[in-house]
Amino acid sequence: MALSLLYILFAILGLGFLIFIHELGHYWVARKRGMKVEVFSIGFGRPIYTWERDGVQWRLCWLLFGGYVKIAGMQKEGSLEPYEIAEGYYSKSPWARMQVSFAGPLVNIVFAFLAFGVLWLSGGRDKHFAEFTHHIGWVDPNSALYQEGVRPGDVLQRYDGRPFQGIKDFILSSVMKDKSAQVEGYKIDYLTGTRSEFDYTLATYANPNSPENQFRTIGILSPAQYMIFDPQKGFGSPTESGMQPGDRVLWVDGEVVFSVQQLSSLTNESTAFLTVKRGTQVFQTKVPRVQLEELRLTPPERGEVDDWQHEAGLKGRLQDLYFLPYNVSPTLVVEGQMEFIDEADQAKAFGHCQRCTYFTPLQEGDQILAIDGTPVQTAFELLDRIQVRRVLIIVDRNPSATGTIAWNQADQSFADFSSKDLEAMVSSMGTDHPLFDAGTLRLLKPIVPKPLMELPLSAAQKALQAREFARIKAEIEKIPEGQARSAALQQLDKEEKRLMLGLSFRDRVVRYNPNPFVQFADSFGDIQRTLSGLFSGSISSKYLAGPVGMIRLAQQSWELGVKEALFWMAVISLNLGLLNLLPIPVLDGGHIVFALYESVTKKRIKAKTMERLIIPFIVLLGLFFLYVTYHDLARLFSRFF
Repeated sequence: MALSLLYILFAILGLGFLIFIHELGHYWVARKRGMKVEVFSIGFGRPIYTWERDGVQWRLCWLLFGGYVKIAGMQKEGSLEPYEIAEGYYSKSPWARMQVSFAGPLVNIVFAFLAFGVLWLSGGRDKHFAEFTHHIGWVDPNSALYQEGVRPGDVLQRYDGRPFQGIKDFILSSVMKDKSAQVEGYKIDYLTGTRSEFDYTLATYANPNSPENQFRTIGILSPAQYMIFDPQKGFGSPTESGMQPGDRVLWVDGEVVFSVQQLSSLTNESTAFLTVKRGTQVFQTKVPRVQLEELRLTPPERGEVDDWQHEAGLKGRLQDLYFLPYNVSPTLVVEGQMEFIDEADQAKAFGHCQRCTYFTPLQEGDQILAIDGTPVQTAFELLDRIQVRRVLIIVDRNPSATGTIAWNQADQSFADFSSKDLEAMVSSMGTDHPLFDAGTLRLLKPIVPKPLMELPLSAAQKALQAREFARIKAEIEKIPEGQARSAALQQLDKEEKRLMLGLSFRDRVVRYNPNPFVQFADSFGDIQRTLSGLFSGSISSKYLAGPVGMIRLAQQSWELGVKEALFWMAVISLNLGLLNLLPIPVLDGGHIVFALYESVTKKRIKAKTMERLIIPFIVLLGLFFLYVTYHDLARLFSRFF
């Protein structure tokens, strides 16, 4: 708690420093151009201490996150017009006034560039691979993009006509009100290495993972990440699996894995990984595990499965048992498909799976040799074995492939594993000569996934999770009776029953260190895109950050380290500099426009005219300040409720 308060203080002081140097730029040039500076205030509010030097009253105030410079003639004094005040701001030439107004933003812009330069010279920042990768981590299975065949691991090259640069493009596009988005890239088969280009323009829709569905997506829900096992970050590894710290999870139940979301989806699939012999060919395939109550069993089929239940010594009702949707002989020869009660389940179980390497529906005459890598010889052995969901995992045990790497080399390294070793290992599963080691790859012992509350949590962790579920349920029960409440309760029940492996992961660290010109240009481009979106109406102003949001952002960056804090100070400084140059009367850009007008027309602007121009914008900016502060606070407090 004390450390967090310290970081908040650092954040306030950092933001105050940026405003201070901005005002210092105005002060220094104003003095150079012969203007009289009456007050230089460090901070706002009641002064703590005041002193006078060279005719300037200096103030140190309580609120140390800002400041201001008061130049003579900036406000009307008595009956005099501003330009009639000696040594006043408006008494000087338009060129001198433009220099003074431009000096503050210029200092912020120069500071941003220098800060980017310091970061570059210091070796850059340590970031996560997911922030810069072009590889997709998870695609919404219900999206049009998924129906087009785009899958985790595929690569994005362009997004909405611009070169794709990483996760910040997702964040910006998610708040846009655009009804469609264009994506270009290529699909990858990681076993064969083949690539095929894609170019789709698809409708956006509410992101199912965002709070209240306020963000939009075309189906890409996360970037790819390294799945490096880190027992210190979670519940630890089931000791029987053989997973070691630093192992990168590479393959799970027939798929190369690219994200936590994909791993969770695979873990919660009710499938079995079979080794099957078809003629002289032996192959591996995934098949559904289904409860017998979902199948339309004939009396002979029911009687046969009942016999297998007794031989396996399984307790409970027959209809609650899991089995494969196939008729098999006592010696596991496939005799045909079983019929589902639900036709949709029938189509899903036996239909075509686009871009699935290990999904081959069984045919009459196939011989089942093994389930989840374990050989079976009889139907009752299969029935017994299939009652427990087991997850097969292959890891890459190669420390050199998980250490820190340059951000612009990380994508190439991400797919740098032996597809031949992977294919050989998978092809050996369930055979007489299984491969448990191939190069740097290791096949772990199958892991049995469990719901969260059945994992080896401490008593305190279990109590915390129980309270959290109870709190969420209480919030849901406040929703009026109806479809929304029913859906929320169903989702909560699904989350409570969600299977987990009890593993925790970290992403690979990449060293992000482009030169200062690139960092400056990227930040400038982000500001330009945001402003364009605001003025065009494609971005809602509720996503902007005000002072509270900036302090919160700066505090979080301090928690990550000095370099991260310096980066965000540079970004905020560049924002302050550029936004102050907007041609709005109350801002520095507005004063520059006034000076340009006088320079062209040779006419002085009277005080009443300036008041009529400036006061409405003061009111509008005040309202805008309250608006963004409200949303800053709403986002802040939403974390606690």
